[in-house]
Parts: sequence; structure tokens; C-alpha cells
Amino acid sequence: MSAVDRDATAATETYTATVIGASGFTGGELCRLLADHPNVEIEAATSRQYENRSLGTVHPNLRDLDLRFSDPEELPATDLLFAATPHGVSMEQIDAFRATAETVVDLSADFRLPTEAAYDEWYDGHDAPAHLDDAVYGLPELTRSELVGADLIAAGGCNATAALVGLAPLVESEILDTDDRVVVDVKVGSSEGGAGGGKAAAHPERSGVVRPYAPTGHRHQAEIEAYLGIETAFTAHAVDMTRGASATCHAFTDPVSKRDLWSAYRDAYEAEPFVQLVAGGSGVYRYPEPKSVAGTNHAEVGFEVDPDAGRVVVFSALDNLMKGSAGQAVHAANVALELPETAGLDHRGLHPVGAP
Repeated sequence: MSAVDRDATAATETYTATVIGASGFTGGELCRLLADHPNVEIEAATSRQYENRSLGTVHPNLRDLDLRFSDPEELPATDLLFAATPHGVSMEQIDAFRATAETVVDLSADFRLPTEAAYDEWYDGHDAPAHLDDAVYGLPELTRSELVGADLIAAGGCNATAALVGLAPLVESEILDTDDRVVVDVKVGSSEGGAGGGKAAAHPERSGVVRPYAPTGHRHQAEIEAYLGIETAFTAHAVDMTRGASATCHAFTDPVSKRDLWSAYRDAYEAEPFVQLVAGGSGVYRYPEPKSVAGTNHAEVGFEVDPDAGRVVVFSALDNLMKGSAGQAVHAANVALELPETAGLDHRGLHPVGAP
């Protein structure tokens, strides 16, 4: 069979899917994407709280779907299983998940780090370390070759993804050395806290703020360091937007020209379907902006040089529920199954749009 024939076969093949935790924000996004995916049929969408209710009860944009929430203890056998659950659930249920589905895509932090030692350092250990060697980090721009055929995929955290897509070309081109100092500052929307985000995510508390909530020690720092091989100083702020993550990364390194940066970023992303370079130019949106990519699986990346300070400033923006979560998960599944990478994800953002 020729490569063209294989692509045509893959493009017409249909896979069944289960979404665990479908009543949450990320679970709802997964259902939205999979409902329009040309190669996927949703077999089950689980929620203990809303069992037997229609998806539209929780997600009004999904009212047209003839699908009801089901019991997560009664999983059908499917080709794909997407787990959109809080940290700790997937590692407890991973044997059951892998027994019912050929490919498991986990959107929690349970399998993102490569070693048990890393979980001991950044979390409270790991209950299923035997599965860590099987897990592939689900950011195709970094791990595409490893994802092909993968049967356990760990979708990256939204803050980590924003930093990784921004900094990776500097590491790959060796502009950034492992001894260079890197500071990552991320601003993120309220949906990062999930549907049960608590008082801090409530509108009266969140509206109008730029609130540091993780000045040091954020767990997504571990992902950045694990997959770039560099040390970083990471700070996260909660800001007044619903969707979006915006990373500003300061890399203190040897002198580099703007031309060298363009070369590095074009080499990294020219062929990538979901990364767009936005570095200066004219108009209002001269640098990456979460508002521009809200609702899409696109990330914007830009950069500037500060020669007086020996600094490269990198900007990146994405929708934390899409490129930072559900969209990344679907993209990674497409790669794993050798489907067209943009399947179910090939829609543009909106302009103008309100608070993302």
C-alpha cells in the first residue's frame, strides 16, 4: 500500500471514544471537538454528578448531541479513552482505563513527568509508577515521532505548554545554553481552575485582578525542565480572562540577532499546523495574544532582543482549554493513530471577541 493509500485509509477510518470527566470544562471541550471529528464517534461521556442527564444540561453548546452522561464505573470497550479528571484519579484507575481502550489520553498531571523521582519531588509520589515508562508526553511539536503508535499519552499542562512552545526553538537551535538563566512568567484565565475552581475563581473575586498565585514552586515548572533540559524560574498569575494563557519568557544568554531568532523559529515552526509566529510588525496585535486564539488549537509565538541586557524576550499565547488541554489531547491522538493532524481541529478563531 502506498503512502497516499495509507493516508486515504486513515482519513476514512472511524474510532470509538469515551470521555471520562465529561462534565468539566476540559471534558466539555473534548466532547465538542470529538463530536465534529471526522474519524471519531463518542460512545460514552461520564459524570457521577450528572449521570443520565443530557450533555446539554451542563454544556449548552452541546444541546444538539443525543448523548447522556453515564456512570464512570461502567466503561464500554472503545478505541480511545480521554481522561479529564483531577490529579490522582487516572493513576488509580489506569489499569481499568487501559483494559477498556486501546489508546488512553490522560489530561491530568498523572503521567506527564518521566520518572517516579520527579513525582516524589513535585507531587506526593505516584501510585502507578510502572506505567510511567509507557507514557508519551502529548505535545506533538516536541514529541511527534514518539507519539506515533503510542497507547498512553499524557497531555501537557497549559502553563507548561505555553512556555515549551515559546522556548523550545531556542534550545533546539542552541541559542539557549543549559547554563543560561531563564525566567518564565505566565498569566492565565479562570478556566484553568476547572468547573470546581472554588472561591478564588468566582467572578467577584477574579474580576479585575492580576494576582500572583504561584510565585515559586508551580508544578508545571517540572514539565518545562523535564522536556527542555534547562532550569527555569517560574511564576504564575491569575488574571481577568476566562480562556487563555500568556507566557513571557526572559532568557539571559549570549548576544543574538533578530535574524538568528527568525531563523530558529522558522526552522522549528514553519511546517507546524498549529503554531503561528507573531513578532512585531504593525497593527494592534503585534505580539501573541490569547484573545486571538480563543477557541482554537493554535498557539502564537513571538520574540524580541534586548541587547543591552543580554536578554531574549519570548512571548507565547494559547487557549488553556484547547492548545493547553483538550485540543492538544486530540492533536496527540491524531498523531498516535496516524490520522490527519488537523482532523477535528481545523477552525479559526474569532475577531472581534469578548473576554476570552
